[in-house]
Amino acid sequence: MQFSKMHGLGNDFMVVDAVTQNVFFSPELIRRLSDRHLGVGFDQLLVVEPPYDPELDFHYRIFNADGSEVSQCGNGARCFARFVRLKGLTNKRDIRVSTANGRMVLSVTEDELVRVNMGEPNFEPAQVPFRANKAEKTYIMRAAEQTILCGVVSMGNPHCVIQVDNVDTAAVETLGAGSGKP
Repeated sequence: MQFSKMHGLGNDFMVVDAVTQNVFFSPELIRRLSDRHLGVGFDQLLVVEPPYDPELDFHYRIFNADGSEVSQCGNGARCFARFVRLKGLTNKRDIRVSTANGRMVLSVTEDELVRVNMGEPNFEPAQVPFRANKAEKTYIMRAAEQTILCGVVSMGNPHCVIQVDNVDTAAVETLGAGSGKP
């Protein structure tokens, strides 16, 4: 199986062309491939598939390292657009794709930067998902034995946003691991 390893704003991806090669990814295989010591090592697996609709260019699938499929990833979408152009799968500047979350357009600029319209953010706690009685601008949450002030939003997958004084010294891994899954 041929693949590329790509990085986008701190996330790393294994990107696979399923247009020109036959591939199948079970959750177990994805977990093994994502292992940073014994596998390729990645945050997410991105799979380029033929489109399900003739009006689209590709279908874009995203799998977390645990093997679960998610519906959206902006950093991954940017890498997806670069990948399909670098591999010669398209020369279009506006690449129309479907995801588990719907359709989106990945726009490649003249200087090869990629813009992605992620759609409207969803701040409703139940839709993020996040346990809260009602929507608020910020929430108080316990994570890694700390009390933190955060915001939550879904862009097709859940995000917890924490303002920090210095991004280089912030305990991102500790706080992220301590926040748990909803």
